[in-house]
Amino acid sequence: MTEMRRAIESLFTRVLRSRIGIAVAIALLVFGVIGTARLVAGPSDAGSGLISAPREPITTIDPHEGDDGVIATLVPQSPKTLPGELTPEETATRFTTFWLGGPATTAEKWQADLRPLSTPGLTEKLAGVDPAAVPMVRMTAQPTVRPRTEAFTEVLIPLDAGRLRLELVAPDGRWLVDAVDWERE
Repeated sequence: MTEMRRAIESLFTRVLRSRIGIAVAIALLVFGVIGTARLVAGPSDAGSGLISAPREPITTIDPHEGDDGVIATLVPQSPKTLPGELTPEETATRFTTFWLGGPATTAEKWQADLRPLSTPGLTEKLAGVDPAAVPMVRMTAQPTVRPRTEAFTEVLIPLDAGRLRLELVAPDGRWLVDAVDWERE
């Protein structure tokens, strides 16, 4: 009896108190619970649940309805101009003519010519610009208008040394240049 007692005592004091012993005990407990659950549940039906992938994609909308995404390619609205005011193309052409001014143009005259065609924000940005720094180029073709909304449009003006890109806004129906970008070729 002492041998049996010593074996049981060794099991509880050494084996079950070690990490390996605890891991073996937890594994036996998990397998016991899983085995008992399978015995109680009975045989499983292979047809129930999502055992295999569906043959066709699962859809939640009618595929013939069209694009229902948030981002849609809308047809740009035509720019609206008040009667008697310049169109975006005319505003851009006049602005470009004054912008390219020439070597004889003084800074004050250049600023005065651009001011009625510019937003206050652009006028402020151009306050310290020297017109002599503007490259001496000329328009090579008619401006291309790319409308974005009724009150915002982009105008591309081909020049002999690149392309001038103007952003025009019309918050009150009168088109004004709000941004100028120069792209060299």
